[in-house]
Amino acid sequence: MPPPAVLPTGSAHAKAILVGEHAAVYGHPAIALPITPLRTVAEVHHCPGPLRLSTGDASLPVTELPQQFASVGVAAVESLTFFGLPAEDVEIVVRSGIPPQAGLGASAAAANAIVEAVRAYAGVALDDASRFALVQTAERVAHGNPSGIDAHATRAREPLLFADHVATPLTLGAPVCFVVADTGVRASTDDAVAGVRQIVDADPALGRSLLARLGDLTRAAVLDLEQAHLTAFGRRLTEAQDALTDLGVGHPAIDRLVTAALDAGAAGAKLTGAGRGGCVIAVTPDAASGQVVQSAMTAAGAVAGWIVTLGAT
Repeated sequence: MPPPAVLPTGSAHAKAILVGEHAAVYGHPAIALPITPLRTVAEVHHCPGPLRLSTGDASLPVTELPQQFASVGVAAVESLTFFGLPAEDVEIVVRSGIPPQAGLGASAAAANAIVEAVRAYAGVALDDASRFALVQTAERVAHGNPSGIDAHATRAREPLLFADHVATPLTLGAPVCFVVADTGVRASTDDAVAGVRQIVDADPALGRSLLARLGDLTRAAVLDLEQAHLTAFGRRLTEAQDALTDLGVGHPAIDRLVTAALDAGAAGAKLTGAGRGGCVIAVTPDAASGQVVQSAMTAAGAVAGWIVTLGAT
């Protein structure tokens, strides 16, 4: 294909799991939120030679990508193949503002951005099912057995309830402020998932009871959000944190940020994502109280933080 007059571009944003992480792998529901201040952008450039991928300061042929970038390389190759385009004379430039291994969906956002950029390069439409399948192909390289939450949530504009492999927009009865804070501790999603499975395999009654508890908390949280019962909703988040700790995915840095958020007036707080590090999410009624909570978590050691208000205005 000749180089386009305007660079084909795709973008996606971060996500946070509000409640239900790990349990979703075992068939329970989960709620995910878009974290739109954090974005990944991909551009398709004409570049003679084999397909290349550029991330940060490095530009390499996809056949030479290190393992940490293998999933985005797969996203590029599979997208070009899907649209019947050769994997040559193209460089895909990826710029991400989403911290990796923080539970914020960095790999899914990159895959979604690449798929959209290649779709724009091909100049044709793409149905949602095919888009999801392409992103999931890349996510399997990144995470082995992804639930599909990240593939949906990194393009969503509203909270999503993910149940029975279907993502449904979730209506909030009132605006809710979510504060996300990064512990700065990095951990492998695969290791965290494997650790939970070890607990479930070693003590099935305990493991499945904890996962079922997370499923029950998620279902109750849906009603709380729809009916604007913020206090009850926050309490469920904190209870979910207790269950996740019992599943072995806690961390002292998570505990410090959760305690700081609650002491600063958050209605509830918990880890978000795989755990063992990564990020903590807290809920407050408005942005002003969210700023107070964010400052408290920063004082407790958070290396970064973001505030997102969702729902009716």
